[in-house]
Amino acid sequence: MIVLPTEVFQDYVKHPQVRRLYLTDVGFFPCAKHHYRERKDGIEEYIFIYCTEGSGIINVNKKQYIIHENEAFCIPRFQKHSYYACEDNPWSILWVHIKGEDTIYFPLEESHVVQFISKNSTNRMLFLFELLFSVLERNYNLGNFIYISQVLALILAEAYDREKHNTTLEQNKYVTIIVRYMYKHLQENLTLEQISAEFELSKSYLNAIFQRYTQHAPMDFFINLKMKEACKLFRSTDMYIYEVAQKLGYNDQYYFSRIFKKVVGISPREYKNSDYFYYKE
Repeated sequence: MIVLPTEVFQDYVKHPQVRRLYLTDVGFFPCAKHHYRERKDGIEEYIFIYCTEGSGIINVNKKQYIIHENEAFCIPRFQKHSYYACEDNPWSILWVHIKGEDTIYFPLEESHVVQFISKNSTNRMLFLFELLFSVLERNYNLGNFIYISQVLALILAEAYDREKHNTTLEQNKYVTIIVRYMYKHLQENLTLEQISAEFELSKSYLNAIFQRYTQHAPMDFFINLKMKEACKLFRSTDMYIYEVAQKLGYNDQYYFSRIFKKVVGISPREYKNSDYFYYKE
């Protein structure tokens, strides 16, 4: 465990290459039996924990996360939390407290477990932490703090940016399942928060995979599905516009008509009375 004395690096934090990302504490706790930590008010740094073996529990904002071997988790700053090793299989963890301007570019506030599937990715994480320790064993000078900043960026990029083995397959699976869920709930007014909670995925992750595979944000995609269903109902039934609107969860017929025209390109009445079968993407 290494805790940097604030007075040593305070001036370095002003440097543009250091203030982007820097650490205040870093450590390795091997086979940390009976390890327990609780902070009722959190701390001002993000706590990035990487489990190398065993398992442990992390509690953040009344939600519990189980962390296993080759998994990582970031505890958001200023959030009440506690974490501890499992009694029957205590974890070994590499951890680091991170601050800096570039933390906003990583999903550090979202509280989700990151899995490292391939052997290469786990080896890279171990290597990057070894770099941190080796640099911190040297002099506390500006050059080393710039180097540390770059290594921290690589650690976070390895966890959150680098595409992992089987990630594409998993993302496709989620998109397929969620689209099926949307089809079953066309009569409802789903929100991104509801879908996120239903599938235990972050809103940013949902947006990312839908943009990648459908070129639409999730809720835009859901509205398009609703309008497709409206087109089908107008062509295959004698339902009135207000009946179609209500069937798709719109109590306000005029609001429904505005959405329909925005998506399809013409009004519901024009659609019913025309030979128009397609709507614009």
